[in-house]
Amino acid sequence: MAQDAPAASSVQDQSTHADKGGSALSGEIIVTAQRREQSIQKVGIAITAFSGDQLRALNVTDSPQIAAITPGVHIGGALGGQNSQYTIRGVTQNDFSDITEAPNAVYLDDGYIAIGQGQTFALFDIDRVEVLKGPQGTLFGRNATGGLVRYISRKPNLDKFEGFVDVNYGMYDSPGSPGAFHGEAAINVPISSTLATRFAVMWNKAQGYVRNRYPLDAVGGSPGPGAGANLGDDNTLAGRMTTLFEPNDGVRVLLSVNGARTIQATSPYQSKPTIAVFNAGGEQINTINASPTETRASIGANGQDYGSDLNNDGVFGDSFGRAAAGGDFFGYKDPDGSGPLTSQDFSFRKGNHIRTWGVNLNGEFDLSDGVTLASVTDYKHFFKFSLLDIEGSPTNLVGGYNGVSAYTFSQEVRLTGKSDLVDWTGGLYYLHITSRSNSALRFPPGGVASTPAPFDVGVNANLITNSYSAFGQLDWHIAPRLTLITGARIIREQKKYDFFHGIWPVQTALQPQSGTPIVIGPVFGPNGPMPYADKSGKTLWAGKVQLDFQVNPDLLIYAGVNRGVKAGSYNATNPGGAYPVPLSLIPYKPEILTNYEGGFKYTFPDQVTRFNASVYYYDYKDYQAFLFAGVGGVVINADDRTYGGEASLATSPVRGLDVGLSVSYFDAKVKDVPLRAGGPIVRDVKPVYAPPLQGNAFVRYEWQAFGGKLSVQSDASYTDPFYYNLRNFDGDKFGRAVMVNAGIGWSNDNWELNFRVKNLTNVNPGVVGFDLATLCGCNAVSYKPPRFFQLGARYNF
Repeated sequence: MAQDAPAASSVQDQSTHADKGGSALSGEIIVTAQRREQSIQKVGIAITAFSGDQLRALNVTDSPQIAAITPGVHIGGALGGQNSQYTIRGVTQNDFSDITEAPNAVYLDDGYIAIGQGQTFALFDIDRVEVLKGPQGTLFGRNATGGLVRYISRKPNLDKFEGFVDVNYGMYDSPGSPGAFHGEAAINVPISSTLATRFAVMWNKAQGYVRNRYPLDAVGGSPGPGAGANLGDDNTLAGRMTTLFEPNDGVRVLLSVNGARTIQATSPYQSKPTIAVFNAGGEQINTINASPTETRASIGANGQDYGSDLNNDGVFGDSFGRAAAGGDFFGYKDPDGSGPLTSQDFSFRKGNHIRTWGVNLNGEFDLSDGVTLASVTDYKHFFKFSLLDIEGSPTNLVGGYNGVSAYTFSQEVRLTGKSDLVDWTGGLYYLHITSRSNSALRFPPGGVASTPAPFDVGVNANLITNSYSAFGQLDWHIAPRLTLITGARIIREQKKYDFFHGIWPVQTALQPQSGTPIVIGPVFGPNGPMPYADKSGKTLWAGKVQLDFQVNPDLLIYAGVNRGVKAGSYNATNPGGAYPVPLSLIPYKPEILTNYEGGFKYTFPDQVTRFNASVYYYDYKDYQAFLFAGVGGVVINADDRTYGGEASLATSPVRGLDVGLSVSYFDAKVKDVPLRAGGPIVRDVKPVYAPPLQGNAFVRYEWQAFGGKLSVQSDASYTDPFYYNLRNFDGDKFGRAVMVNAGIGWSNDNWELNFRVKNLTNVNPGVVGFDLATLCGCNAVSYKPPRFFQLGARYNF
């Protein structure tokens, strides 16, 4: 999808463009990225925007799909396909700790989503989406180093009663042909000339597309009743009520209440046999894919079998050899590799629960012809409990659970003004986050790990954040076609942290544990498990200087320097056997990204073709990189440098035809990264979940037929290979992928009917992975869903 993909436009703009050949994906692009309505071609930043109608035309129904149609944006993650996070130009944070904020900010109706695992969600009744790339700190509530994604829901309409009902049903190309239903509806109710309310609801109900053969290939006892559920299902119910009050032309007040709950089976990981490689000093220096004839548990410096560490106590030699050549330690091989068949014991229906709800009060008050006061008050609560089979196999070795209860409150007050010479914005922002999380690795009853008794390696982590900011930006029109943009932000970030980890005796199969800690191996602290508590306060700043030159009405050139910052925080890793966490690695420092960027935006004389491009260089100090080794990980600080560029072309050459092409490329290097926390070997690596080259394309043709409009369309995306572990081991890499979607539809003033195929060529690219070669002789990997056939109908009234 093109970088300048169309966003919301007026009726007049749409009709004018349609006369020149536009269709459902056409229209003038209007965004509010600079806190005022502007054509996207007049905004001197790299931005991609989509209207809700365009997202529907492209069959985008959940937020991770935005990445597939946006250059330079990718989806990383922590839980396989169920909770994911954005990567923007290689900037990401894939720490699965629930107390971690992402470097890329996500907003719903200007309310910041602070919990990283809450940043992806089902989309319904959306007006538009804006993706801004590069540091953001001078205009928006929460500062962000990598970029931000804004979801803006549809607002109530004071003028008319209207709404829609939209239902879709499809089947996966997977054994048993599991089905999936998606339905949403909205109704707009004008109550008076000054008051209106909009109600919207959404329901996803999908069967698991990863078919589980358990108890085939089982090793060890069952982890509990109901084990062996199919994976990749979804049962999500969400709703939103928004009320608009406009007592006069100068006052607009929006009150939004939203909530969602999701129930899913255990996270859909699958097992891939791998083998760890060690040097003469006992350091792991690589992980490789196990060959079909491999029989060693791991490889020593002289090629000998180096053994395993089944119970994560840091002592290798728990077992030697593999039960079957080319399998994991216990002989298991996934029946179809990356396909939708698996055999997994620690998999349960309703294993994952997510609940969110929030309230957002947004007011705008025109103080004069040129000055507007805005206030945004936002409260959110996020709850998650999730189960996962750590090694993704039928072996009763180790399971895991994660839980968090968090709430956020933010208050933003912002003034914007304009005159002939200056456009300006200034604001104050306060953010409070309270996160209480717990997680554990579970070595269960009847398991095969070499342990004295079943146990959980558990973590409790509580973090309170208070952040105070003042920010502003001034656009000075120093000449008729030349604008100097300057902005700054000052931040005071305060954190209070307490943390405890230890080892608890296992009591039941599915519930979090309690009990007196026992010590069975090297863990955090000189004498075993012990608490950690700390407070920190830091003053930080961000800033921007840029020149925009409007060469003529159709060509904008811009260049500038933008400094972004993200505060430091604390680690909450599981205690490792081979990789204990010293005190010095619990806190980590702020990261600072300085972006040097230039670009242009050009609209061809035909006014239906746009070509945009930009180049950038990132000087990234103390990048907060997540280093996973053994069965846990920590965030470390490491310097990074990245240079890259992106370009996009969007055109409607004849009536009804839309074509878009885009490409992005970067070269990134994270410097002096240790192979394990505190380890002696360091080297330069590539960032994770960051494919260097990405491309996407779409074509859509629409014509009059059968009393309405018929359309055919297809889109395709290409993704380069990328690593999912910062150590960049050979076996921790996903290959290149090409994804193709296609569809046909018919519509008139009230009805829309369509047939679509997602993942037309039925490929299975990787989404998320974890290197567990020393624990099970395998990596746990999650893959994208198989081919999906879908029928849909929508009625607008």
